Amino acid sequence: MTFSLIARCAKTGQFGMVISSSSPAVAARCSHVRAGVGAAASQNVTDPALGPLLLDQLAVGKSAVEALATVTAGRAHIDYRQLLVIDATGHVAVHSGEQVLGKWGEATGLDCAAGGNLLADASVPKAMVKNFELATGHLGDRLMSALLAGLAAGGEAGPVHSAGLKISDQLDWPLVDLRIDWSERPIEALAEAWKIYRPQMGAYVQRATDPTQAPSYGVPGDE
Repeated sequence: MTFSLIARCAKTGQFGMVISSSSPAVAARCSHVRAGVGAAASQNVTDPALGPLLLDQLAVGKSAVEALATVTAGRAHIDYRQLLVIDATGHVAVHSGEQVLGKWGEATGLDCAAGGNLLADASVPKAMVKNFELATGHLGDRLMSALLAGLAAGGEAGPVHSAGLKISDQLDWPLVDLRIDWSERPIEALAEAWKIYRPQMGAYVQRATDPTQAPSYGVPGDE
């Protein structure tokens, strides 16, 4: 029911993820990033707890491969899960269980990995990875380009209804956390939300870290 890509920006150290699904509010359950640590996707028949568990393993110094092995070993119902994880060095690991739904695929690349299930074409993750590697600009631009490429390659077998973009930078909370929880065109709506949010994201960080130096809020009554 989902296709996604996780990634690291080697230049900035940011981690990010994009995802879309026919299910509502997919990013709320499946998307996990942590500053200085990594990113993880927990999808298919989703157990949202597995994303934080993967990041916890990375935080204590395990590689992506080691973290995935630890979290999946002996875990009940793991054959129903599709998991992707990337660590602070850009190494990735992917688990697609035997009970992953429908036509599914996975692909890895430089500083990224993609996976999906109930796909229109099993090559969708490969198209996302290829596009991410070729894209330029901010990590968010590259992630959105990859998500749009996944849609263009066929996306899910049925219509998608939710999408999300999440990026961690240096603070405990995400630099970017944009979600379209239900829409007839969620990826296009997410792209528009990113276009609006991108020029403002630095100001929101500044307001949190030093509001005395923050720019005007730009709302009625703010002088």
